[in-house]
Amino acid sequence: MPTALILGASRGIGLEFVRQYRADGWRVIATARSDTGLSALHALGAETHRVDLTDAGEVAGLGWKIDGESLDVAIYNAGVIGPRTEGAQPISVEDFDDVMHANVLGPMMVLPLVLPFVETGRGGKGGVLAVLSSRMGSIGTMESNRSWLYRVSKAAVNAALKSVSLDARHAICVALHPGWVRTDMGGSTADLSPQQSVSGMRRVIADATRQDNGTFRNHDGAVLPW
Repeated sequence: MPTALILGASRGIGLEFVRQYRADGWRVIATARSDTGLSALHALGAETHRVDLTDAGEVAGLGWKIDGESLDVAIYNAGVIGPRTEGAQPISVEDFDDVMHANVLGPMMVLPLVLPFVETGRGGKGGVLAVLSSRMGSIGTMESNRSWLYRVSKAAVNAALKSVSLDARHAICVALHPGWVRTDMGGSTADLSPQQSVSGMRRVIADATRQDNGTFRNHDGAVLPW
């Protein structure tokens, strides 16, 4: 039975990853911070761990909780959007800390910790380690500076994923743009349902080869510029 680890899975896209992998018969390990989130994951049949992914002690604890695992897929999904600014407006220290801790510090602590477990996935051939990014983090395609703190944080997590990919010997590390999705973050008028977005990203993950290591992909598989 293949195993997936979904980090930050209490709602929206993360919860949908758990739902779809479980429906396909996968064993799923999932993290959340709240009782409500853990209950939702447990109801789907996931093995759950309470983890604040911005807390170094709790991240270290996750490492020993999954010690000995071989992960076919690991997905870092947690993140926040922060202030929805309309231009390059000054950012408060508090907002900077909140967004950068959730969107950058968390992945920079977790991705190197999880990578060894993904290296042995898929029968020793190496699994897929993915981080949920955003097209808004692409410098090459930036045509708006709305929510610029979020954009900066996603550009930074893209750099973190690329850096981790250079340490991967068997695993395939990819940054994924889920599209504009109808979640609490994306809003009710977004283009895609969570089901559509996750189905697309799962296809990208399933089709990934070593040549895809260190790439940035749209939910439909298209390569995105950094």
